Amino acid sequence: MPKNTGAEQIKWDLSDLYSAPDDKKLSSDMELVIEKSKQFSSDYKGRVASLSASELRDALRDYEEIHDLAQKIGSYAYLNWSTNTEDPVLGKLVQQTNELGSEINQLLVFFDLEWLAIEESDAEKMINSEELAFYHHYLKVSRKYKPYMLSEEQEQLLSAKSVTGSRAWVRFFDETLGAARFKLDKKTYTEQEVLSRLHESNRDVRRKASESLTAGFKEMRRTLTFIFNTLLADKATNDKLRKYPSWITSRNLSNEIKDETVDYLVKAVQSGYPVVQRYYKLKAKLLNIDKLKDYDRYAPIHQNEATISWNEAREMVVDAYTKFNPEMGSVASTFFEKNWIDAAIRPGKRGGAYSASTAVSVHPYVFMNYDGRVRDVQTLAHELGHGVHQYVSRDRGVLQSGTPLTTAETASVFGEMLVFQDLMERLEKPQDKLAHLMGKIDDSIATVFRQVSMNRFEDAIHNARRTEGELPAERFDELWMKTQTDLYGDSVELTDNYAGWWCYIPHFLHTPGYVYAYAFGELLVLALYEKFRTQPDGFAENYMDVLRAGGSKSPEQLTSAMGVDINSQEFWLGGVKLIEKLVDEADALAEQVFQAKS
Repeated sequence: MPKNTGAEQIKWDLSDLYSAPDDKKLSSDMELVIEKSKQFSSDYKGRVASLSASELRDALRDYEEIHDLAQKIGSYAYLNWSTNTEDPVLGKLVQQTNELGSEINQLLVFFDLEWLAIEESDAEKMINSEELAFYHHYLKVSRKYKPYMLSEEQEQLLSAKSVTGSRAWVRFFDETLGAARFKLDKKTYTEQEVLSRLHESNRDVRRKASESLTAGFKEMRRTLTFIFNTLLADKATNDKLRKYPSWITSRNLSNEIKDETVDYLVKAVQSGYPVVQRYYKLKAKLLNIDKLKDYDRYAPIHQNEATISWNEAREMVVDAYTKFNPEMGSVASTFFEKNWIDAAIRPGKRGGAYSASTAVSVHPYVFMNYDGRVRDVQTLAHELGHGVHQYVSRDRGVLQSGTPLTTAETASVFGEMLVFQDLMERLEKPQDKLAHLMGKIDDSIATVFRQVSMNRFEDAIHNARRTEGELPAERFDELWMKTQTDLYGDSVELTDNYAGWWCYIPHFLHTPGYVYAYAFGELLVLALYEKFRTQPDGFAENYMDVLRAGGSKSPEQLTSAMGVDINSQEFWLGGVKLIEKLVDEADALAEQVFQAKS
């Protein structure tokens, strides 16, 4: 099963953070960040309301400096551990930095609370002062949390308990799946290696991979069900203490998006479920299968097992980025040149992919598991989109460089679109164009429709846990199958095996409420790319300005700068129509292919 792609030796160099877990600089920085936090508390505790605008600006700069150092320490520990979750030394360092982060938070939480305690009229004057212009957005948005903050003692207690509570359970989940091995054809493989086989052209290989994963998930079923129940209950407790009206409120606040806008998005995507069902019926016809089963969804329509080497993938992504904007291509190229990417698949490495912004004083790193398929090229493009975004927004500082999850996905999905279109233009034969287009539609369905169906599953399990108490695994299965059947209808047969596949998805636990952001990003990018295609003049530079802004403006402000109104239901319905247009194009190409064969 292992392939030689050239990515086997692509491992990141974390020395820009620290040289090793026992680096003396790391241990001294851990002491230093506590000293700085204590000094900050001594300098400002009890005084925030009396600070002048210039004094508050200086305090914010000190506050950012502490958080930058803390992020550097925490990022190093997590990045190192994620490449080998079985190493107890690396796990110990993650726990140590989690405890450190909690201690820092307990020392600094007074600052947020005292800022929020200031009268609105006085706070408004500070926010609009010339001295604090750089921090305008951060200060304004932070005020939205005022109704949900607790006392200093309560905030400190929640922070302290999270280390042995939610964070510990999330780590246990990651290590459980990282250490899991799945039996397949008398050999054992990691979760990532077996998941990869669901994209094989051979149906028997896909079926066996599905059965292997199901068998492995069943062995961990009791453990994973307990982890889910514990984290759902933990969030319910925190939401109740903070008086959040629903399980999703905190995520929408963090995403700086209105509840009704999320509702518009979800309902627009659900209205497009028939498009998904129509697509899978077309795919079944192309694969010459009466009805697709769940393990057929990502099957390629051509018997093409060609491996794309790491160097080829690098060239594809960097070229597509450079064609769009030279700066974008240059930044992406730097990730390869300076070893800021870890792409090798190896035992103990956690699954999936991410781009870690780390600290603004350093630079981002990209993590993935490269297996040599077209979808891996798209994943590389996706994560480098994040990486470029994180890199060019660093000048906004610790408090305003990161964006809400909604707009954070824009750069990544746009990067995927650039590579998809670049590859599409190189193809001449209808069957090749069709295969490539079907791959894109597969991704769009996974990113938009499947993510919203998973959002509906999340909504169901959070509410069920709060009203029914601890949920048995069978209840999770029931809610999973209900929300998945709503999506696929009669176009895909969901086997009994598939009922337990809710258990391995990390987003539900790492970042509750995350998944709708993928649909947001994909539909937004489809609209933006259409604008780029029809009105290219000045688009690329305007787009880069949006990336450079980071989180210094709201998603509404950033998207309106690109001529988009995310608060309009028609906008989201229009995005779904663009996916339907891709399915129409696939239908037309399929007809050409059928005619050529007859």
